[in-house]
Amino acid sequence: MAVERSSVELGVLIYQGAQLAAVHGLTDLFGVANRIGAEHQSAQLPLLRVSHWQVDAHGTPARVFDSHPGPAQAMMAVLVPPSIGEFTEEQAPPALLEWIRQQHATGTVLGGVCIGSIMLARSGLLDGRSATTHWSSAKSFAARYPAVRLEADKPIVDDGDLITTAGLMAWSELGLRLVDRLMGPSIAASTARFLVIEHSDSASQCGSNFAPILGHGDGAILKVQHWLQASGAVDVSVTAMAQIAGLEERTFLRRFRNATGLKPTEYCQHLRVGKARQMLEFTNGTIDHIAWTVGYQDPSAFRATFKKITGLAPSDYRSRFGV
Repeated sequence: MAVERSSVELGVLIYQGAQLAAVHGLTDLFGVANRIGAEHQSAQLPLLRVSHWQVDAHGTPARVFDSHPGPAQAMMAVLVPPSIGEFTEEQAPPALLEWIRQQHATGTVLGGVCIGSIMLARSGLLDGRSATTHWSSAKSFAARYPAVRLEADKPIVDDGDLITTAGLMAWSELGLRLVDRLMGPSIAASTARFLVIEHSDSASQCGSNFAPILGHGDGAILKVQHWLQASGAVDVSVTAMAQIAGLEERTFLRRFRNATGLKPTEYCQHLRVGKARQMLEFTNGTIDHIAWTVGYQDPSAFRATFKKITGLAPSDYRSRFGV
């Protein structure tokens, strides 16, 4: 008897000049993940519903493909693929940028590959946030979007609700990152193995990077989550979070736990450790410096929290997964 699985929609944007190899490659990647997921016969694993959104002459995206047609649902993620050519103004009309902002405001994760990162920067959503982009456009990107913390030396920056990747072919890593979040690291690893593409071993051995629940529909809590991602959850208090949400503290604590499945303190710990994992993988900073950067005054407290969440000491994590 077939197991009834709930679906999660992943939208892929087709704008003027979008690399169609990436659009169809992502569609195939999610299809392979679905097939591997079906072999497990578990109702816990969601069905990945892939939709394509074509930008019309007015700049408004409309659904032109749906892998599993059914009732309309909120999208879990929207992915902006790369373009072979250089970025032009015509690729990001105001109506498209507004649509992107609206998706993010309702809890949709946004992923940008190469020029997709520029598209997210133009929307203003990357202001005050960390991001990466293709090396060829890094200099102009930094000059044009000074409010974005550009980390052009990193192949991927997973900032929870905003994920950016640098290479033209990095759409595969972006796709695997979402499979990892939604279906778990072992299915992401199996998908990569089937397609014979690279995927970081850190997820399969130390659990997924922190994937916040954003599609819960509580606007006040989502506002706090976006603020925590932007601030890195450094030096934040429950009082400050409650104020951002516009709620009394007790009400905030209850609603935050209901929406995210975690207490605010646990949520902040996971968010900081996720940022530390990226720094350990892609930078040479000392562990004490990384601890301080992600908001821990006491490096020993950071080491204990990191090991509790990942199962490895920070030094062991770096020696195994650092690039």
